Amino acid sequence: MNKKVINIVRRQLGWKDGEVSEGSEIVNDLGLDSLDTVELVMAIEASFNIEIPDEEAAKVVTVADIINLVK
Repeated sequence: MNKKVINIVRRQLGWKDGEVSEGSEIVNDLGLDSLDTVELVMAIEASFNIEIPDEEAAKVVTVADIINLVK
């Protein structure tokens, strides 16, 4: 499941394989702004058929944080 989340992040942002890891920071490493982050969370929700509360999504700093939300 970790790889699936990483692949969704990578595809959503147009990054190549191997350029995104669990430790990648959403803003500092991947360069997302608030709109990009919302779109990424929506893509994750759609892929896993889940709903991530806005207050939880606002706390996301790394890709690992997204993985933990999915779990």
